[in-house]
Amino acid sequence: MLIATALFQQMLPYHIAPFYLIVSGFTFIAYALDKSAARKGNWRTKESTLQLMALIGGWPGALLAQRWLRHKSQKMSFRITLWLMIALNNGTLLWLLSSKGQTLLHQVKLL
Repeated sequence: MLIATALFQQMLPYHIAPFYLIVSGFTFIAYALDKSAARKGNWRTKESTLQLMALIGGWPGALLAQRWLRHKSQKMSFRITLWLMIALNNGTLLWLLSSKGQTLLHQVKLL
C-alpha cells in the first residue's frame, strides 16, 4: 500500500513496483526449490541467500512462501531474521520518502 501511494504521488521511481513483484516472485521460487531440495535431501539454498532476497525487496514472496508452502516457518531464528530484513527494507523505503531521501532520488535523477 505504501509503495502504491508513493508511486501515485510520484515520490518513488515508477519501476519500483515491478522490481518488488519480480524479486518477490524469484524469492517465492527460491523457497519452493529449497523446500523441494530439503524433501529430496539435495543441495539447499543458503539461509543467508533467502534473507538477502527478502532484504532487497522479495519479502512479500518470502512471507507468501512461508504461509503457502509452510517452508522456513518453524525455525524461530530464521523468522526473527526475516522480520529484521523486512524492517530494514521498509525503513529504507520510508527514508526514501523523507525529504533527505527525496533529495537523493532527485540528485541521482531517479525521479
